[in-house]
Amino acid sequence: MHKNPSKKYRPFPPVSLPDRQWPNRVLSHAPRWCSVDLRDGNQALAVPMNVSQKLELFQTLVKTGFKEIEIGFPSASNTEFAFNRRLIEENRAPEDVWLQVLVQAREDLIERTVESLLGAKRAIIHLYNSTSPAQRRVVFSKSEKEIIEVAVRGAQWIKDRLPRLKGTEILLQYSPESFSATEVEFAKEISEAVMEIWQPTPKRKMILNLPDTVEVAMPNVYADQVEWICRNIKNRDSLVVSVHTHNDRSTGVAATELGLLAGAERVEGTLFGNGERTGNLDIVTVALNLYQHGIDPKLDFTDLNSLIEVYERCTGMTVPARQPYAGELVFTAFSGSHQDAIRKGLNEWKENRRTHWDVPYLTIDPTDIGREYREVIRVNSQSGKGGVAYLLESQFGIELPKDLQREFGPIANDEVDKRGREVTAAELKQMFWKEYLERTAPWQLKKFETESKNGIVKCRAKLLRDGKLVELAGQGNGPLAALVHGFNKAGGPRFEITAYSEHALSSGEEAAAIAYIQIKTADGKSRWGAGVDTNIELASVRAVLSALNRL
Repeated sequence: MHKNPSKKYRPFPPVSLPDRQWPNRVLSHAPRWCSVDLRDGNQALAVPMNVSQKLELFQTLVKTGFKEIEIGFPSASNTEFAFNRRLIEENRAPEDVWLQVLVQAREDLIERTVESLLGAKRAIIHLYNSTSPAQRRVVFSKSEKEIIEVAVRGAQWIKDRLPRLKGTEILLQYSPESFSATEVEFAKEISEAVMEIWQPTPKRKMILNLPDTVEVAMPNVYADQVEWICRNIKNRDSLVVSVHTHNDRSTGVAATELGLLAGAERVEGTLFGNGERTGNLDIVTVALNLYQHGIDPKLDFTDLNSLIEVYERCTGMTVPARQPYAGELVFTAFSGSHQDAIRKGLNEWKENRRTHWDVPYLTIDPTDIGREYREVIRVNSQSGKGGVAYLLESQFGIELPKDLQREFGPIANDEVDKRGREVTAAELKQMFWKEYLERTAPWQLKKFETESKNGIVKCRAKLLRDGKLVELAGQGNGPLAALVHGFNKAGGPRFEITAYSEHALSSGEEAAAIAYIQIKTADGKSRWGAGVDTNIELASVRAVLSALNRL
């Protein structure tokens, strides 16, 4: 790297827009969405999709709610052309879905593209040519006037062929490719030249797509460019202004959202941001960002996991674990303090104590997009008692008292630390069982009986202590008090019960109950124990012995 990068690189010049309006605007509704997964996304794959894969992804996009889908570049290959024809001839596109096709401003390619659309119900013909200074100089060696002539000829060739698509509802779209690196004055000039050919009207609009083909500036600069065009181009009311951002500076989502504030009405992008280099805009993220603010995105991600499966199967790509909303780990907390806050927030929500979602660390309810609460908290060595307690309760109905959470949390974390990896809820339950319920030494229950008379409960117990039989008898105001009395009479350990709780673990006639008991010995030591039995009285006795065994 250069110590003085200014000798090699230069800042992008800002747009002169001192009275810009977009910073004061607020998004209130969803834009028109256009998926370019089957074209822009497909061209970026190491192995492009075959026809059957494209068909599956197309059907998934329709099911998700996309009404405009760029299905390909039909003049580029026989596969692309065959896919177009199959969609049309087999009536796979619903009547309210627009099939968009991309074409360069070349007559032979336009001819092939129009041929691919014969018989379509609704179609968008998307014409483009590159306009930035670097493209004009390096790729085409053409002047601004010559670049405008390329666009105008292309627009005319398309217009001349529209009669052949009689019976098809047509929308025309133009993109000054590399718009974000183009002088706004020139972008306006070339776009107006295309408009002169196509003659859009307020009732018969054309789409003007403003691609952030390569991110070369901060997203606020792109917003200024979009607003400048919206405010200065002629016949603005005859245009649908569209944005198409990429992610070279990792601000594709921000650029799109600011572009919408700046006046755009339509968004092109792909599922999960698949595309050249760092990718296209991730439409899922922008749509769910709107949803998070209470705006209906007009796209259905109720079963986001299934959408991910189709996407990965068809494209061969994978959704990163930290991908917004869709990633495996985005609704997950390993931090103990985060887990505690999430658990308390979810409990508040479940108890209907709030009308609007406001759970710490969770921007939306995971269940809205088909995720489960068990994904929210995952335990590793950084987790705290809150995460441990949450997983045991949410997965197995084990509701640990708070003081027991404080005792078991560090025990679990030490065990996880030894394993050096994340643990599952089942493994966590196994740790709890091993620590509290499977201890049989020194004390083990063989038999426990009680009888009650005049408010006094008498008990008889047969126990093993280090394998030797011990018989106890005691009385008190309840079974546990009688058991404690029996230990004292027999010269066993002296202790008192300081905390008790219990709950059912399952339903039905053979339902098991779990009891939690904290004891305190004469020398001040405290320990928790737990016991499980179909008889709650026996579960409590087992919990006492569990606590004694843990001293």
